[in-house]
Amino acid sequence: MDLESGSSTRQSSLKFYKSTLILAYQSFGVVYGDLSTSPIYVYTSTFSGRLRLHEDDDEILGVLSLVFWTLTLIPLCKYIVFVLGADYNGEGGTFALYSLLCRRVKLGLLHASHAADEDISSQDSCLLNKETRASSLLREFFDKHHNSRVVLLLVVILGTSMVISDGILTPSMSVLSAVYGIKIKARGLHDNYAVLITCLILVGLFALQHIGTHRVGFLFAPITLAWLLCISGVGIYNIIQWNPRVVSALSPYYVYKLFKLTGKDGWTSLGGIVLCITGAEAMFADLGHFSQLSIRIAFTAIIYPSLILAYMGEAAYLSKHKVDLQRSFYRAIPEVVFWPVFIIATLATVAASQAVISATFSIISQCRALKCFPRVKIIHTSNQMHGQIYIPEVNWILMVLCLLVVIGFRDTDMIGNAYGLAVIIVMFVTTCLMFLVIVMVWKRSILEAFGFVIVFGSLELLYLCSCLLKVPKGGWLPLIFSLIVLSVMCIWHYGTLQKQSYESHNRTSLDMLLSLGPNIGINRVRGVGLVYTNLPSGIPPMFSHFVTNFPAFHQILIFVTFQYLTIPRVSTNHRFIVSRIGPPEFRLYRCIVRLGYKDARKDTHAFETDLIETVAEFLQRHGDDSDARDSGSEMTLHQQESNHLLDDVSMRFENGSGAGSETRHKRVRFRGVGSRKELEELEDAREAGMAYMMGNTCVLAMETSSPVKKFVINIVYGFLRRNCRSPSTALGVPHTSLIEVGVAYHV
Repeated sequence: MDLESGSSTRQSSLKFYKSTLILAYQSFGVVYGDLSTSPIYVYTSTFSGRLRLHEDDDEILGVLSLVFWTLTLIPLCKYIVFVLGADYNGEGGTFALYSLLCRRVKLGLLHASHAADEDISSQDSCLLNKETRASSLLREFFDKHHNSRVVLLLVVILGTSMVISDGILTPSMSVLSAVYGIKIKARGLHDNYAVLITCLILVGLFALQHIGTHRVGFLFAPITLAWLLCISGVGIYNIIQWNPRVVSALSPYYVYKLFKLTGKDGWTSLGGIVLCITGAEAMFADLGHFSQLSIRIAFTAIIYPSLILAYMGEAAYLSKHKVDLQRSFYRAIPEVVFWPVFIIATLATVAASQAVISATFSIISQCRALKCFPRVKIIHTSNQMHGQIYIPEVNWILMVLCLLVVIGFRDTDMIGNAYGLAVIIVMFVTTCLMFLVIVMVWKRSILEAFGFVIVFGSLELLYLCSCLLKVPKGGWLPLIFSLIVLSVMCIWHYGTLQKQSYESHNRTSLDMLLSLGPNIGINRVRGVGLVYTNLPSGIPPMFSHFVTNFPAFHQILIFVTFQYLTIPRVSTNHRFIVSRIGPPEFRLYRCIVRLGYKDARKDTHAFETDLIETVAEFLQRHGDDSDARDSGSEMTLHQQESNHLLDDVSMRFENGSGAGSETRHKRVRFRGVGSRKELEELEDAREAGMAYMMGNTCVLAMETSSPVKKFVINIVYGFLRRNCRSPSTALGVPHTSLIEVGVAYHV
């Protein structure tokens, strides 16, 4: 038995290592494309300002030392060692850190309002460490000052908007820098032709997005590996051929010497050096597609040494060829391998662009699911990986903006200034969020959190200040773009909250709805009616408006509410909450569908099947009971209980109307095996057909509202609602079965 156990353990270990190495290989094409192509433009951008090369090599060695220590401290120490450990259910990125704080310490404003969601959070694999004094003080501060939660959300949205701006700047900067390399061999080539070639490559890249990342991305890993092999090999050749002494630049003394010699000019050069870590945030943002170990292996074993060799080789070439500064990367390539390296470089920049575009799709999908972005059409391009999506509107907008940046700037130096500012802001936001995670989630001491911020935050703050100096020289672009994105996200979130608040305060109680029946003669028609509402309880004003004007609805009526949680995915066991509204003979039900921001919504037929099967399981479990005939009762069953034969269920009784309804509970024991009559009627209604009822609402500010609120709600929010996807399209509701009810909300 011991031999068999040992053999099984070895097999499982071999399987684990094999899968980890496969993931590490795949990460080259998705995670590291942007980071590995940065040597193309780092030295050119660094020396594009006032920093100049002199006869000695102190400036070159100082810049190389800065690049080395920046790569060592931020990607290697900060992300690989610390930040990757702050995943949330295996997911990474700015929203993952925010989700961690929302779910574990209740700091967020995007948490779900339904009490039943707590059963999911209670099952999170969080560290149940003892509360520290520092975490208690921070919690009290956020509880006491509501504005601090607003500021936290704005910081997260700022970081997210900067990541989205990378989706514009990365393709523009990478592809244009690679194409400009052709001018080394064709010196008479006009810049317009290089810009035209860049635009054609970008158009082709964005045109391929609709076929899915899993089809266009299978070549990215070998392309990136071939690229890393090229730059490391060329780097070793240049070190040996031109100046082996550049190895001494690994000493931080040359950083001190650089600033001593150059002063303010050296300070401004930091805006170019920061480009050596572009793409480092992707190691954390794309964590959900891989694993911590696979990303760490790929970076420490291949990426990090290859980049160091590439930068050292280019510095060695520059020390002997200072006149070649403007195109130092391509001029440092030996003549015999120039064209193969040039072709691989162009392909590598396309791979880097693809990774950032896919990440932008994923981030916007997360924002939309959390009601921070207007509704857009999301197409899932893979049956195996739910995170591989395509958003048509965003794709074409990104393409147009990339073309405008390339045509408008034509200068990689100015694009680099914008690029560096966007990258360093995202990293600084991550550092700030990590401070809260270390203290409040990991329950570490305040000194450890301050140490993390001082070591990494101070370095990033230095780079940020340097990048801000270049705002007039292109750095304004990500600021303006992120301001637009931030405004859109905040206004959409604010308008959505106002709309939901109106529905919550104007909902109708079941007693009031039933009292209308004898007076207006409500009729029941065959079929199943799905009423989509944002309310987890009560009757939405849209449905009351419909019944008052058209007193008839279907024989089976199900109120459906989608709740998007600040977790990546909700397991199938926790996805549905089914309830009965009123007495059984009324055939009124409620179903709350809970989704994470990375859950893929099923097609209409699959969703209908799951919903009806869930209601049928509910009826089989509880059936027709005489104690459940109170007109205001709502009986709830979690789907995760469907596989267990429990005797007790909860009975919820709602009395009163509107937001002030009070809820009381009592325990009822069911002895029956279910109601055959209800099940037969449910099946008959489904065969008769299903109809979807949704509100076509017009949200307007009240006459007494301030001019600012009228502008935000009536003009901006109204414009966004008119030009985004309709709720029926976003939810995939078939138009042949759709009933829209027009109603005006004065918020």
